[in-house]
Amino acid sequence: MSSFLLALKTILPLFLIILLGFSLIRMKAVTDLWVEVLNKYALWIGFPALIFTALVKLDFSLSENSTLLIANSIYLTGSMLLAFPIAAIFKTSVKTKQTLILVLAFGNITYLGIPVLVNVLGEKALGTGVILSSVYLFWMFSLALILVEVSGEGKVHPGRVMFKLFTNPLLMAVLLGTLASILKIYPGSSMMKSLELIAQSVTAVVLLSLGIFMGSRELGALREWAPIAGLSIVIMVILPGILFFSLKCTTLKGIPFQCSVLEAAMPLGLTPYALTEQYNLNPKLASRLVVLSTFLSMFILPFWIAITA
Repeated sequence: MSSFLLALKTILPLFLIILLGFSLIRMKAVTDLWVEVLNKYALWIGFPALIFTALVKLDFSLSENSTLLIANSIYLTGSMLLAFPIAAIFKTSVKTKQTLILVLAFGNITYLGIPVLVNVLGEKALGTGVILSSVYLFWMFSLALILVEVSGEGKVHPGRVMFKLFTNPLLMAVLLGTLASILKIYPGSSMMKSLELIAQSVTAVVLLSLGIFMGSRELGALREWAPIAGLSIVIMVILPGILFFSLKCTTLKGIPFQCSVLEAAMPLGLTPYALTEQYNLNPKLASRLVVLSTFLSMFILPFWIAITA
């Protein structure tokens, strides 16, 4: 119990910023237009700067990280494919099945995940967090979108998938940061300090945005939230639990092990929700998952933090 309370205390500052955003929108001190502006800052400026500066400093070894990459890739692929039997069992619509492909696999691994990892495990977890974010983003903008298109229209638009993959600023930051690290090409000290200042700002920005987003959603009838609650438990407890016990059978230990489980246990993020909007799937389901899973994560994440410690 003491380890759970300690973990809760560790991540509480992050959720207080989310609460601030929630309170501001409820008091009408801000509007939901802030979400778009703050998210664009995070997507195009803040997180690319964070990812790039972390990778430039990282001494990345493919052989040392092979288990991390393979294990998480298998987990993500399995989580995506799980959407098909679930959709068949519950006889969901095609659009809900497509939405499940996105929401089952891809939590808030960057916007909330990286701040949680750094707060809990320290700066030493930043490199692993960035690597995991890269893995998640790659599969989200490749296989996930292919499955969404195949399960809907029955055909793939490879040009559209590749365009989304290689125009994503986070993935571009990964490629540039990795290339700079391999070639030992480092920005000047003034440039690095500027990028690091931007990187330090992004955590508060995205958490505030998340709070505003949550506060701007309509609650609806209580009975409508029962399936959302069940899906949240699957996403943040059952699937991470499967990964937890699976990784116990591998050589993955320490921070890579902790980061893998904690990232898998993250609540649904805004990027999968945005994709459901863009592909005209089931954004109502996704938005409610963001709200409820983020609220529940304040209690579920300390559990996983205590378990993996």
